Amino acid sequence: MAVSPATSQNAAGNTGSQRPVGQRAGYANVPPTIAMRHVSLVYPAQPDKPALDDVSLDILPGDFVFLVGHSGSGKSTFIKTITRELKPSAGNIYVAGQDLSKLRDRKVPYLRRQIGCVFQDYKLLPKRTAYENVAFALEAIGKSKNVIKVQVPEVLRLVGLEDKMDKLPDQLSGGEQQRVSVARAMVNRPPLLVCDEPTGNLDPAISLGIMKLLERINRTGTTVLVATHDREMVDSMRRRVIALENGHVIRDEQNGGYGYYGAL
Repeated sequence: MAVSPATSQNAAGNTGSQRPVGQRAGYANVPPTIAMRHVSLVYPAQPDKPALDDVSLDILPGDFVFLVGHSGSGKSTFIKTITRELKPSAGNIYVAGQDLSKLRDRKVPYLRRQIGCVFQDYKLLPKRTAYENVAFALEAIGKSKNVIKVQVPEVLRLVGLEDKMDKLPDQLSGGEQQRVSVARAMVNRPPLLVCDEPTGNLDPAISLGIMKLLERINRTGTTVLVATHDREMVDSMRRRVIALENGHVIRDEQNGGYGYYGAL
């Protein structure tokens, strides 16, 4: 797949320097994990207010990216276009080497095997144990019982829940439930982990633990994208920050902070 370089935008919305595809140690000439080219999305109910407006950017293999902006800025739409829940009105999106504009609907489940998703409300099956919730993600894609027996305990150890495998969700704390959600997202070893407000229901100390876990997963080579309102966390971690406002990328900054918006 040939993908041209994307340009980032600074806080004033001006075009910054170009960054070539795969410009990262160990990733020379490797396509981006996510590439957006002039992507716009307009909801029929709001034809004069694009949810995304001419967005172009690259997220490279191994990136850890925070997506920030106030409510209504376009964060949820951004994520839903990556997972092909929504199709853009214009432009092209490439995820894990696939052009989503050419992806047939019947192939979407296969795309989503390349994307681990973590949500604010965990989305665990209430009558299944932590082990069974994680195993379900592998069962759904036809993995053998032998593979499941090996990979599920392995990933639960990774998230620090090896002693909670037999607990139901209501027997776990909020932070532990989110760790099960992360384990479920990672058990198939996808190249991309997308997190939508993963610490939104958690207190600061637990939130820090979840972010440290995501950071550890990122160090294994997984690309991590986190949509968040957690100003303190973004400011403390100093990772790449993509800021949205009214559907526009207004800032794309390495080692960035949260900025002065997003509290609404």
